[in-house]
Amino acid sequence: MPSYVLGNFFIYSVINAFTPGPGNILALNTISNYGYKKGRPLFWGIFAGYYVVQVICAVFVFGVSTFLPNMLGIMKYIGAAYILWLAFHIVFSKPSIDDEEKSASFLKGFLLQFVNVKIYLFGITALTGYVTDYSTSLWVLLLFELMIATIGTIATLTWVGMGMLIQKAYQKHYGVINIILALTLLECVYNMLK
Repeated sequence: MPSYVLGNFFIYSVINAFTPGPGNILALNTISNYGYKKGRPLFWGIFAGYYVVQVICAVFVFGVSTFLPNMLGIMKYIGAAYILWLAFHIVFSKPSIDDEEKSASFLKGFLLQFVNVKIYLFGITALTGYVTDYSTSLWVLLLFELMIATIGTIATLTWVGMGMLIQKAYQKHYGVINIILALTLLECVYNMLK
């Protein structure tokens, strides 16, 4: 693979990973609401789900490409419904004051990634746009998808860090911030369904 193609792959991956998406927005909202300690299980779920979904993308691109369009069509609407639910949940959430309140769960973060159409499209587009012209080996596809998941994890950690920086401001202005985050999720749904 030529170095310019590899460079374009990384540029595409970084831009796509750092843009607002359901996982990044949920991470930001969770850190702002619950703090790092209570949000940690959700973050681990987001990270683990990211890797599993990217492996699934590699397997799909490798061998099940005729089944993929139907699956993505279904996943798009399931994902849109879940993201709408998240937007609704964020608008009406309040900062956690009670230390006894349940923390965000690993399962919630993990399952989010299975309906996060953005990362399916991200993984599949990266492979078909940059990699498959040079190799369709399952191991090569897996390697590139693991790179994508690692870049995505770094991006989500960045959003977590931003959430830690704005946590005190969030406590004071959570209503406005929640509306902005929910509107951002609605924009994700709009772009997904257009």
